[in-house]
Amino acid sequence: MTRPKARPGEHPLTSAVRPLADALGAELLPPDRAGPDDVVLAWEGENVVAVRLPQLSESLDRILAGLERRHGMPLSELDRRTKQMVVRTLEARGAFAVRHGVETVAGALGVSRFTVYNYLNRENAAGQG
Repeated sequence: MTRPKARPGEHPLTSAVRPLADALGAELLPPDRAGPDDVVLAWEGENVVAVRLPQLSESLDRILAGLERRHGMPLSELDRRTKQMVVRTLEARGAFAVRHGVETVAGALGVSRFTVYNYLNRENAAGQG
């Protein structure tokens, strides 16, 4: 495994967390610009970097874009079985806890909200059987 390359003058902790922050869609800030909801990371007692996490709705968009990259095509072009697997993945990642999550997912999959609820209900019924 290769180490992330440090930017000139960047603290090693910042370099280490940058790939994670990028994957999450988070923003790295100087600690003095941290807001009350930001996570400040310290190194040997010194505040080094603040991490501003994205809003949940932004996270859902990132997750959907990642799934499209993984499948190599728009989610709306997937077959029914694969769409059902995508819905299960999204449910496991909390996508439907986000306001308008079902509508957002339905739009990305090119199906109705009713269809997404059917996929969810089918999975929940199968899990109880």
